[in-house]
Amino acid sequence: MDLNVELYVQKMKKLLLILSLCVTFGFAETAQAQKWAVKTNLLYDATTSMNLGVEFALAEKWTFDLSGNWNPWTFSDNMKWKHWLVQPEVRYWTCKRLGGHFLAGHLWGGQYNAGNIDGLPDFLGTNFSNLADRRYEGWFVGAGVGYGYAWMLGKHWNLEAEIGVGYAYTRYDVFRCPRCGSKLGSGDHHYFGPTKASINLVFVF
Repeated sequence: MDLNVELYVQKMKKLLLILSLCVTFGFAETAQAQKWAVKTNLLYDATTSMNLGVEFALAEKWTFDLSGNWNPWTFSDNMKWKHWLVQPEVRYWTCKRLGGHFLAGHLWGGQYNAGNIDGLPDFLGTNFSNLADRRYEGWFVGAGVGYGYAWMLGKHWNLEAEIGVGYAYTRYDVFRCPRCGSKLGSGDHHYFGPTKASINLVFVF
């Protein structure tokens, strides 16, 4: 097995363990009300990024949400958007939990290996266009706030949308191109902009 793939597999196993512990904790805390949920982000699914989320009640109008995302693939022409990230979030529901409007505060962090992606625009001070002929490998941490809404589709099914904005700090190594891999240097960057976008299909227990 390729060393990078093996490292990604190990990280995914750790992420799934954390999510499993959160599910167990959430179920133990809210077993009587049965107010916890599992979800998948359809937007990440569309970009071939595997993801899983769990959410459980903290109080009458408060919930805790934890999502994890993983993309280990190398695409044609050696295009890469490899990454993993974890995003814990606390939510306040304006009416009742797991339905209607909510406000949120989240943290996020992870690692990435991205390059040979053409056609991306520069955005809010971040030069995404450099990914056309550069490869970036690094890590990031940050925080943000969000707003969302959950539609109740049935007894156990919800559809949930959320948008978040905030900040991330990243450190990275930059390489000349995706294939040759000659290192050009290292750096860091302060990112301000969208930090979360989701359309979640939710199963509520």
